[in-house]
Amino acid sequence: MSPEITVLLVEDQALVRAGFRMVLDSQPDLRVVGEAADGLSALAEAARVTPDVVVMDVRMPHLDGIEATRRLLAAPHPPRVLMLTTYDLDDYAVAAIRAGASGFLLKDAPAEQFLSAVRSVHAGDAVLAASTTRRLLDRLAPPADPAAARLVATLTDRETEVLRVMARGHSNAEIAAALAVGAGTVKTHVRHILTKLAVRDRVQAVILAHEAGLTRPGRLP
Repeated sequence: MSPEITVLLVEDQALVRAGFRMVLDSQPDLRVVGEAADGLSALAEAARVTPDVVVMDVRMPHLDGIEATRRLLAAPHPPRVLMLTTYDLDDYAVAAIRAGASGFLLKDAPAEQFLSAVRSVHAGDAVLAASTTRRLLDRLAPPADPAAARLVATLTDRETEVLRVMARGHSNAEIAAALAVGAGTVKTHVRHILTKLAVRDRVQAVILAHEAGLTRPGRLP
């Protein structure tokens, strides 16, 4: 049996928080180990319970989710952060991705999608819908950063190809199908890409690919 994924819920609305907790605690591999109603409380609670994943609201009193995420991820052994947002491509959620969150999810997403997102974030995957990846990247940063381009240039041709498909928002299984290779091979390539680019997870790799110009119009169908 796989070890439990521990989760800290950070949400200022008690009823919403209770709903998320009920959904998470219904799963044998997920366990809520703490709750917080604002960013400052989240920092203290995260230090106390050391969760694997923090489900973080964006707008909260005292300290918003963006700054709380930035501070959490500055810790020596940071958790993964899944950002919750009310509106698709909310400016605050975009800022949170830049702060290091591993993805974002709409609060009205189906329970199955929410559970899948928590597990994916824990596994180091991105939680970026393919339909919104392009719009997100366009708002994150301008392309063609020379430093980012130099990092991408350290990748092999195959790794660059995997990164390009990854930047479309595809999962490992979808990348494997697109490139006609095994899922295990893709997983190995992704691990090498993250190491060479010195990034935390797939979200950061996709952002860097955009900054390097790998996803400029015409290069990414």
